[in-house]
Amino acid sequence: MSETNLILTVPHGMIVATGLGLEGYAKHRSPGSGKYFRGKTIMVDLGLEAGRPSFRFFDEGGWRDAAGDTVAALAAVQAGKRTKTALSNNAFSVTPLSAYRRVFLGMTAGALLELGPAAPMIEYVNHACHEELTVEQVARSIGRPSPSPRPVRLAMVLAPVQFLLMTNLTPEEYAWYATHRPGKIFRQVLFTELATEHPEIVAASRYQEARAELTEHPTKKTKVIAVGEFLDDIPYRDWVGYKSPARGGLYAGDRNGLALWPFPASIPRNWDHLSE
Repeated sequence: MSETNLILTVPHGMIVATGLGLEGYAKHRSPGSGKYFRGKTIMVDLGLEAGRPSFRFFDEGGWRDAAGDTVAALAAVQAGKRTKTALSNNAFSVTPLSAYRRVFLGMTAGALLELGPAAPMIEYVNHACHEELTVEQVARSIGRPSPSPRPVRLAMVLAPVQFLLMTNLTPEEYAWYATHRPGKIFRQVLFTELATEHPEIVAASRYQEARAELTEHPTKKTKVIAVGEFLDDIPYRDWVGYKSPARGGLYAGDRNGLALWPFPASIPRNWDHLSE
């Protein structure tokens, strides 16, 4: 029997059991298949042990049995089905980041690029946070020196919701702030830094106004530029770290810490030319 995989897809928020393998499942979702998914996707290969999830889902209050449904989906694949949906929605925030085994960037046509192994960036031990913290106070809260100069960065948050963000926080600071700030808190967050602004998506004035606001107000740390499904609109080559020595890739954080899934040292030459 072929290997069984349990795959989380972002931004769709689904978990699917499959016996097709990662590449086979990506092709299964591509144009011409029976279940055609338009657009790019991030695929996460989740941990299994003895044919069952090697992790525990977070509690959801009992509205569904995430663990039971996942075990049933895996059993169906082991009995011969090619794919079986375990969770059809809201799977990102219920699946702990510690369950991630491998991470892939996917194109519409089914091509996959495996990111490098997760590199732990920081562990968070201080959990006291309020919105009026200055950027220097955020840095002290995570036990890191405040960078000088402190550039304004552009980021794309991919889960639990998609939006473009400008921030004067480092990735380590932003993940802590996003998973601790009152009222706008995420249980966990998946994001990437962008190397290029896209005025064809968002007016150039929005970037300029956000940069000015973040520069002039010491307690202003983040500014949402736009909300929407931008993964399809922004090519992977515009992510920080793509074919570049700059640190970058896919950041995954929760209230306990932050890890980076970096781009591989070598990316196939034809990857830029594949249908996105």
